[in-house]
Amino acid sequence: MAEAIPEKYRDLFSKRAFAALGTLMPDGRPQVTPVWVDLEGDRVIFNSAKGRQKDRNVRRDPRVALAIVDPDNPYRYLEIRGRVTEITEEGADAHIDKMAKKYLGVDKYPYRQPGEKRVLYKVVPEHTTMMG
Repeated sequence: MAEAIPEKYRDLFSKRAFAALGTLMPDGRPQVTPVWVDLEGDRVIFNSAKGRQKDRNVRRDPRVALAIVDPDNPYRYLEIRGRVTEITEEGADAHIDKMAKKYLGVDKYPYRQPGEKRVLYKVVPEHTTMMG
């Protein structure tokens, strides 16, 4: 069942707050990666390149967890557990440029590799835990 992102913690998505994204490896072990995050309504969005480990993990098992720590107060955080309900390349290039502006202060994502296909992942939160 979907759970709304609490209003009191929505500001984390406008800050340069990194999220630790947890996905599941084929053998069930967790894999954690720092990601840039965005919010679209109540869906959490992250962006990656097709073929990376997190991409392969999420396509196989859509269950994820994210922990977003407030860069202004490390004792304030939001943890989200949910499922990736949409994976799309549509709008992913523009989105990574938007995230580069937010996180790096540049207009274009500078780490794009030749032939790289950017992908958007949209997460529906099923449980949230917060502190601070």
